[in-house]
Amino acid sequence: MTQPIRTIKANGLDFGYLSAGPDDGPLALCLHGFPDSAYSWRYLLPELAAAGYHAVAPFMRGYAPTEVPSDGAYQSGALAADANALHEALGGGSDAVLIGHDWGAIAAYSAAAHAPDRWRTVVTLAVPPVSAMLNAFFGYEQFKRSFYIFLFQTPLAELALTPDFIEGLWRDWSPGYAAAEDVAHVVQCLSEPANVAAAIGYYRALLDVSHHVPAYAEEQAAAGRKGERAILYLHGAADGALAADLVRDADQGLPQGSKMEIIEGVGHFLHLERPREINARILNWLT
Repeated sequence: MTQPIRTIKANGLDFGYLSAGPDDGPLALCLHGFPDSAYSWRYLLPELAAAGYHAVAPFMRGYAPTEVPSDGAYQSGALAADANALHEALGGGSDAVLIGHDWGAIAAYSAAAHAPDRWRTVVTLAVPPVSAMLNAFFGYEQFKRSFYIFLFQTPLAELALTPDFIEGLWRDWSPGYAAAEDVAHVVQCLSEPANVAAAIGYYRALLDVSHHVPAYAEEQAAAGRKGERAILYLHGAADGALAADLVRDADQGLPQGSKMEIIEGVGHFLHLERPREINARILNWLT
């Protein structure tokens, strides 16, 4: 993707973002996860643009070139507030759509539940609704997969999150996928200690409510609701981060009219592993 990184102010932060398509088209906001960057959507953005959307992929809060928040807020409620503020700043209407992978999916669930009037529909990948994850981590095999979450609660986290560590996660989570380009983008986004601390901050806020900022209480509460907007949820059968067997009942946590699909032969970064197929599923859902 060769277009320049643009910037926009939303929710008090300067966000860097990639975009494609007409500025006056319906907004399609694409949110990335960890350890990833806005370039995760390099295959989807042109497809959305060709369908008439104003496709926007921001770098999430704390991921350079987006600003590191001074309040240290990384809870899902803050991410939801960012998504809804970006909708406002980018001139989105009620025909806007929201697409999220990994942490971007968590943000999408909360944002759509908190402000359903902003979003026509939602697509999420690789992480199910919070209600479907409550028991996901209590089996031995998933504990092993989730070791990094618990490592990130310790003072060793900042030392551990090296380029080699990032590359290892991609290798484990999407077996067989050549991730060198993606890893390079992540390393660039997390090249400064403040950015590394930000990426880890998402996980510290996940397990420790003392890291929650009260200003996002309403959005945080929305994370546990089904919401009103129908969701397409896609999960790779070979996902090495969150085993597909643990999310087979995730549709029970989705709003009425939603659809869940487990895609054979792909892992955690399914939209990068088989972009043509995953893009087609997303666009079919949107239309």
